[in-house]
Amino acid sequence: MIENAPFFCAGLLVVIGLVVIVTKKDLIKMVMGLALVEAGGVNLLLVATGYLSGGVAPIFTNAPSTAMVMPTVQAMTLTNIVIGIATTALLLSFVMVISRKYGTRDVTEMRRLKE
Repeated sequence: MIENAPFFCAGLLVVIGLVVIVTKKDLIKMVMGLALVEAGGVNLLLVATGYLSGGVAPIFTNAPSTAMVMPTVQAMTLTNIVIGIATTALLLSFVMVISRKYGTRDVTEMRRLKE
């Protein structure tokens, strides 16, 4: 059961992030929910997938013949971190432009102003 805990935590983070995206009306909180999904849940899922109990880090040239942890998952996690930062920065800049145009960050207010 304890070996499945990272998978449950990753799923919980994804669910919490999706609930924040769906229930909150403030654009910044929606961006924070998306960041929680991609930075928290997905990265934890990737790291938990690549973990191997008793595995050795694949950075040694004279590595022992034991099992090694998958380096592909670690590279994907680092790539996901960079993409997540860029996505969050872009979305926050969109929020700034939208809030300057409409004068609010509330989604329901923007819908009323559109009509």
